Amino acid sequence: MNTGFWSCIILAILFVIIGVLFAVLKEKAAKFVSGFNSLSKEEQALYDKAYISRDIRNQCFTWAGIMLIGAVLSYFLSPYMAVLAFIIWLILFFKEVHFDTYKAFEKYLLK
Repeated sequence: MNTGFWSCIILAILFVIIGVLFAVLKEKAAKFVSGFNSLSKEEQALYDKAYISRDIRNQCFTWAGIMLIGAVLSYFLSPYMAVLAFIIWLILFFKEVHFDTYKAFEKYLLK
């Protein structure tokens, strides 16, 4: 049993589902973003919710693509390709993580 394949394929499916959720709900999906939902309604009005949803949607589809490639490579080449996919995903994930809510959403401010 190829654990790398199954872990990558399950995460790919999960990321596609989340991406579709953000694509379908559009601006309404911004309330599911961690940190943004803790802002007051007045503060949330200062940000472009559609841009936030598009950005999260694109991230999820990118992550799903990485995991899908990792699943295919781990199935056909080596189970260690899944480890490479996870490392690439972790780098991309932590690039987007911010501990300061305002710094995390400053690129989404309405101008």
